[in-house]
This record gives sequence, structure tokens and C-alpha cells, in this order.
Amino acid sequence: MAFAHRVGAKWAVTASVIALVAGGAQVAAAQDAEPTELGEIIVTAQKREQSIRDVPIAVTALSAESLDVMKIEGGSELLRAIPNVSFAKSNFSMYNFAIRGVGTKAISASSDPAVAVSFNNTPLLRNRLFESEYLDVQRVEVLRGPQGTLYGRNATAGVVNMLPNLPSPIFEAMAKAEVGNYGTLRGQAMVNVPLSDTFFVRAAGSFTQRDGFDHNTFLDTEVNGRDLWSTRLSVGWEPNDRFRANLIWEHFSEDDDRLRTGKTLCTKDPTKTTYGSVRLTNLEWAGRMNQGCLPGSLYNDAAYDTPNGLGLGQLIIASGIGMGTRIVNGQRITVNLLDYADPFAGQTQSKNLREIATSYNPKYVAENDVVQLNLEYDFSPNLTFYSQTAYSKDDFYATQDYNRFVSNELFNSSDGLLKGDVVAPSRIAPGGYYTDPQLGASRRMESADLSRSDNKQFYQEFRLQSSNDGGFNFSLGANFLDFKTQDDYYVFNNLFTALAEWFYGPDDNYTDTNTRRCVDGSDPRANECVYVDYSPLDALVGDGHNYFRSLNKVHTRSWAVFGEGYWDIGEKSRLTIGLRYTDDNKTTTPYPSQLLLGYKDADGVGVTTGGRVARGYYALPDVEQSWSAVTGRAVFDWKPFDGLMTYASFSHGYKGGGTNPPRADMDPAVVQYQPLAEVFEPEYLDAYEIGAKYLSPTGAFGLNVTAFYYDYKDYQVSQIVDRISLNENFDAESMGLEFEAVWRPTENFRIDGNFGLLKTRVADGEESIDIMNRTQDNPDWVVLRPWVQVPSNCIAPKAVVERLLSSPAGASFGSLGLAMLCGSAGRYGSFTPDYPGIIPFTLLTGITYDPWKDAPNRGRGFAADLSGNELPNAPRWTANVGAQYTWHFSSSELTLRGDYYRQADSYFRVYNTEYDEIRGWDNINMTVTWAFPQSDLLIQAYVKNLLDDAPIVDAFTNSDDSLLTTNVFTLDPRLWGVSLTKRF
Repeated sequence: MAFAHRVGAKWAVTASVIALVAGGAQVAAAQDAEPTELGEIIVTAQKREQSIRDVPIAVTALSAESLDVMKIEGGSELLRAIPNVSFAKSNFSMYNFAIRGVGTKAISASSDPAVAVSFNNTPLLRNRLFESEYLDVQRVEVLRGPQGTLYGRNATAGVVNMLPNLPSPIFEAMAKAEVGNYGTLRGQAMVNVPLSDTFFVRAAGSFTQRDGFDHNTFLDTEVNGRDLWSTRLSVGWEPNDRFRANLIWEHFSEDDDRLRTGKTLCTKDPTKTTYGSVRLTNLEWAGRMNQGCLPGSLYNDAAYDTPNGLGLGQLIIASGIGMGTRIVNGQRITVNLLDYADPFAGQTQSKNLREIATSYNPKYVAENDVVQLNLEYDFSPNLTFYSQTAYSKDDFYATQDYNRFVSNELFNSSDGLLKGDVVAPSRIAPGGYYTDPQLGASRRMESADLSRSDNKQFYQEFRLQSSNDGGFNFSLGANFLDFKTQDDYYVFNNLFTALAEWFYGPDDNYTDTNTRRCVDGSDPRANECVYVDYSPLDALVGDGHNYFRSLNKVHTRSWAVFGEGYWDIGEKSRLTIGLRYTDDNKTTTPYPSQLLLGYKDADGVGVTTGGRVARGYYALPDVEQSWSAVTGRAVFDWKPFDGLMTYASFSHGYKGGGTNPPRADMDPAVVQYQPLAEVFEPEYLDAYEIGAKYLSPTGAFGLNVTAFYYDYKDYQVSQIVDRISLNENFDAESMGLEFEAVWRPTENFRIDGNFGLLKTRVADGEESIDIMNRTQDNPDWVVLRPWVQVPSNCIAPKAVVERLLSSPAGASFGSLGLAMLCGSAGRYGSFTPDYPGIIPFTLLTGITYDPWKDAPNRGRGFAADLSGNELPNAPRWTANVGAQYTWHFSSSELTLRGDYYRQADSYFRVYNTEYDEIRGWDNINMTVTWAFPQSDLLIQAYVKNLLDDAPIVDAFTNSDDSLLTTNVFTLDPRLWGVSLTKRF
């Protein structure tokens, strides 16, 4: 009933729009080109209306008709129409749109997108290009290469500019309805009404509802559905021939069970039973020497295993919680909260990438509003002043199972346990179920994440532009951007809460079978208090330490002045020179994470956890960053004869830097972290390009050819280290060729396609630590899991590990001794001279070893040599070919079109290992369109992903303390639909 109500409500809105146009006159049809002539395409790539053949830029323009016939229904599908473009959703709230191997692989909240996504020429730093579907679009323009002048700021890779249809003095309307597989229901409607000779109104709306196409085998339900809604209302005013104004409001919303990421893969790291000459009878030793998942190929059957969970810190500690005792066969035994064992042992995963297993239903909510005011005033017939003012607000909320596979049942029942000889009531696991305030009751280890983002942006641009018939023209302008964002990322695990309730409540008696709750973090007694947030997930307060929270606030203010001049040199040549000065200021407010950290009020020292606050998240001093950059371009184009334009250009691009998020603000007397960079540098790019655009004398054949070379300084790439997005900078280069062609040999037949060749290369001497292979296969070193509050693994010498395991200290301290080899064991045996710990490590173990001095990178691992590696998400080639044929009948015409797309192999990380490989994949799409011009009626049927393939298009490596699992992203399955469109 709820579903029917939602559908009915949306159809009611659509119907109300259609009702406005009832009885309206038909729209005059656009004039057709000559039978074999390719139509003229007008673009605004240089922020002036020009034929695409006259623009010396590598630009692809897709009209509404082209988008529709190719079934490109949103930004994520643009890669099929543009050479050297790749697209994938990122792990959190954004995505990576890469052009020529350059994209957004830096995922910090303070990083900026390398591809400027614009709405009607306004850049939107946060947008819904991934989720939203195109509505009442005039065209989409994709500019390849750094745009150093007019678009300027941060557009080091290019620009995606969506231009909507604006109000006009002609009455027109449209209504479209569609049904398809997976229960698809879609509708669109538009109406344009001239209320007077000078004032026009245009309204458009659409919705999409689709059932889920991924199967949850655990609950036997379908997930990954769609429930989208878009509206746009715009008004235009042209009181005289010199002044024009329009006001646009666009709203997008989504509320469904879309999965933010796909399946989780893992090549299990097997449990060691011996190490050298030592037999590992202690499972915790084996757990400390296991990283969970190995860097195997994502295409092997072994990748569909579950991780080895013996090394989970929360599991090691929780399994030692003694809830009470029980008399069994006349003997008193201690009953622990759970038994220490691999929680995923024996669990298997389906090898179907569209099947997951979870007891936790995903939720995906996105909402975006854009308000834009555009003013134009003609000082003279050849001089126009433009003002563009825009405000946008973007909110995002998505939660899902952290792993998308289930654990074994772990919790023991606390019913009937004894305290002494008396049965004591217990709340911790009645019936073997532990109840987490955010995740609910379960006998299994439950884990989920939540990605949440709140963004606001204001943008103002002024521009003065000439339009002389020849000689010299110019465009001068200035703009200002103010952007505020808060990104939150949470990870919940019911073992986290169990530990916080059991050990860090305001009761000193740890043997009490009742759990204890830290109420306000101000208990004056000696033990620490780790605050547990008891608010539900859908109304989360966010001040608890029983979950991981990464809180990131960034305020960006940027202004720029720019100018571009266009000199006609004779009748066939033109020189373009553009310069831009950009001033960027970023203020980042760092909030340290606080997972399982508390505070000891009695003496001000966190004895057990090293925390500094019991409840909430406090801010460190703001980090102020500022950069200024001069960018621009120089272009020379030449038209040796009609139909051919050649050009050569140089562009200099820039993208601002930022801060790496802070780690936990730990008391170094308890735990010391390895040093990491607190900031990352801006990107700079020098781009050289030559190109040619050709149209045959008959207009039946068109060809664009481009060659380019990029010299990149400090390209930004992220990986998860110590639970933060650590952004690193690498110098690199990229070069390639691009071909776009269209041929219309007859009135009825058309072939078009594009092909891109790409070679990227990381500069010599660049290096980085690969968290999947910290030893770099050095047999003399071993990976170890650290102290429980430290997220990242370390390496230690094999000889030292073997000696420790065989020593009396190893037998006495168990896995704690191995943790201390990570150099961060704090109070028990620190290697840091300023914090020597209770017992120096050498006296504790008899081993002289200092990872801060004796291990590579202080124990973080050996750096991998990246020299010559390919950049991530840079396929070596991409290709698309499409063909369509039209049959004409007495009152109708039928068009059949097919498109084939393929991209070659690539890597999802900069290390280029077997694990990083993304194999090449292809995609076939077909449409059949039956048009009735006299009645303005259109019937269309389509199928996308005809072969129903499920290729991996990107992947993301999770953190060490998440066992190095891999989230993969896949193509949507086969989708088909039939639609009916009526124009008035």
C-alpha cells in the first residue's frame, strides 16, 4: 500500500503538469538537415555560443536526442560517448569521474574534484551526477583537459556541463511514461507557458522507481532499488531587446535501498600453525600474525572467501570477558561473553557479484537543491554583461552492512550465571543475544557503516564579453566561491559497544555480571568512562565512543579574476590567450576520532585507553591553508580550407591541496602513533594538445582527432591508513590519442563512434607503502597486528618474532608481546624514550629491538617503488561504436540503434599489482524508436547491458583493522523498458 501510495502521488504531480497543457497547440518541428548532412551543434564551451567545429577544444556535446537514443540517462553513463573517460562510484559520498587518466582519487573531505561538474555553467563542488537522471536537458558538454581560464578553478581534468532547457516564448509540453523489468515505473513531464510577450514559465518533473536487482541471500530479499524524484521550475523575463533574466530552481531527492558499494571480496589469509621452529598453540599469536585478506586477484575463485577474523582487536578483548560462572558436571567453569575463534570460519560467499548476505538492510538518501539567477545586459550590440548567482545545498545519508557477509553466532548466553554461589541477573547477553543501540539484538558480530554529508555552496560570477564579427574579441570576468561541508563517516560494531559497556562504565567491579553504562562521562572514580550513545541510527546524536566516527568540517573560500582574448589573424587563423589568477583559502576543523577512548577524571591520565575525553568529539585548532595560482591557456587554430580546423594549445591547470584527517588524539604515555603527513599539496598540470576537426564538403562525414601530453606535479591519491584517508602526492605523466567520427552515407543510415588511446606513467623515484603488502615480499620480515587502539598493521623482523615466541616473555605475555613489536604498546613497553612505559621492552623480553630505529619507515613497512606504474582508473584504451537505421512509412518512421562499448584493462590503485587489476569489460545497448511526427507521438523500447554482464568497474581497499577486505563496484544488470512520449 505504501508503494502504491508513493506511485500514485508522483503520478498525480505528473498529471497536474500535463493538465496545464491540455488542448495546447502542437510544437513546430525543428528544421531537418539535408538528407545526408550532419546537423550543426552549438556549444558554449568558451562561454559563448559557437559551432562545435569552431571551438579549438576537445569537447563532446550530446543533445537531448543523442542522450535519449543512446539511453545515457545520467552522468555515470557518459563514458560510453566520450573517449578516454572512466566513471565509478567511490566508497563514501562521492564518485570518480576520470578524463584522460586524471580524476578524483583523493577522498578526503578537504580534497576537490578534478573534473568540474557544472549546472548551466555554475560549478557545483558537491552534486548528484552519480544518482540523478537527466531531466529536460538541452545538451551536455564534456570538455577534456585542464580548463585554465574560463572554468579555471580545479578543472585539471576537464568539465562536465549540463545545460537545461530554459523558458521560451513558445508554448510546448511533453509527457512520458515508461515501464520495465525489476518493476520499473518512470514518468517525465514538461510544460513551457508564455504568460506574456516578455515573461515565460517552464516546469518539468520526473520520477523513477525500480525494485532491487541485488539479492540478499541471508534475508531472501532484494536490495539496490531506486526511488528518485526530480523537479525543475524556471522563469524567464525579457522586458526589452537589451535585458534578459531567468531564475531556476532544481530539486533532486532519492530515498531507497541502493547499495553505496557492491560486494565485499577477500582472499583469506590462512591461519598459521607454526612459525619457524615455534608451534603456534596460542590462537591469539596466530591472530596477531594474520592480516585477514591477502592481495590476490579479484578474479580468482579464492577472492570470494571471507576474511580471517582471528586478528580483530575487539574480538580478542571481548572473548576474554568473563560474564560469570556455571556449574557443569559438578565443576565450576567461567562463561565468557564469546569464545575466541574466527567469527567467519566456515562461512562462504556466493560467486555471484549480484548476491550479498546481510541481516542489515541498506538505506540511501540524497537530496540536492540548486537555485540560479542569470542576468544579461547588452551595453551595445557587441558588448554584453553577464551575472550568474547560484546557491546549492546537498545532503547525503547512506548506511549499509560494513561487510555484506555474515559472521557465525558468537555470543554465549548470560542466563542463570552465578556470582559466587548466587544467580545474578545479567543484561549483557540474555539468551545469547547482545543488543547494540544502533544495530539491534543479535547472536552474531554485526557491523555497519554510515556515510553522511551536509554541504552548502554560494557562487557569484560577473563577466563582460564582446561579440564583434572579426578582428578581436574578449571575455573578462571575476567570480567568488564559498563552500562549507561536513562529512561524517561512522563504523558500528556490536563488539565495540559490548566492550564500552563492560569495561568502562562507572562501576569498579569488573566481575559484575551486569553491564555498566557511562551516563555522562563525569564519574569521579578511578576507572575510565567510555560513553555509549544510546540513540537509534536514524536519529543518531553522534557523541558516543562505542563507534568509530570521522568528523570533517571544511570551509573553502575562493575568488578569481580571468580574461581571454581572441585575435583573428587573417581570414584563416586565430590566436587565443587566457589567464586566470585564483586565490584559495581552506579552513579545516580537525576532530580526532574517539573509538573506545575514555578519560580518567581522578588524576587526568587515561590509564587504559589513552583517551582525553569521555564523551563527545572536541575540535583541535583550525588548520588554515591558502594558495594562489596563475593558470591559463594559449591556443592557435588554423582553417586551411572550409570544413577543416587544426589547432595547437598549451594549458596550465591547478587544483588546491588540503589536510589529512586527524587520528585519535591519544595520550602518548599509553600509545604512540607512527608519524603521518598532516597536509597534502596542490596539483599542477601542464598540458600540450594538438587537434583537428573535419567535416566533409557534403556534410556527411565528420572526424575529430586529438593528441595530448600531460606533465603532472603532485597528483593526489588516497588510501586508508590509521582509519583516515591519507592523501599522498605523486608526479606523473599522461599521453594519448582520441578519435571521434560520425558518418551518414544515406538519409537513413548513420554510424558514429569514438576511440581513445591512453598511456599514463608515475614518475621515477615515487614510492608509497602498500598496506596490502607491507613487507614487499621480503621473507625476513612479517606483518603483525598492533595494540588494540592502534588501527594499522606493522612489520617486524622474522628472527625477532621467532625469538619472542620461543622466549619465556612470549609465553607470559602472549599476543601482547607481538603487539609491542609495532612500537606503539605504550605503558607496557614503549620504544619511545620520552615514554618508557612501566617496563622497558628489552627487560620485558630480553630482546634488543627498536622499530623506530631498526625497521623501515618506523615499522610501517617497506615502500613500494611506483616508478613507471599506471595511474588508477586509466584504461589503456576505450572504444564505442554505434549504428542506427531509419525506415520511413507513410505516417511514421522506425529507428533501430545499437551501441557497443569496451574499455581495456586498468588498475584501481597506484601499485599496479595483480590485486589491483580491473579487467577490461564491455557493454551492449539497443533502442528501437517508433515516431509518429504528425501526432507528436513516440514509442521507444530499449535494453541496456544486453548480455547481463556484471563486470567489476572499480574497487576500494578497506583498512587494516577491517581485515583489508575489498569493496567492489559493478555495472547495473540488464535493464529493459518501453516508453510512450507525447508532445503538445
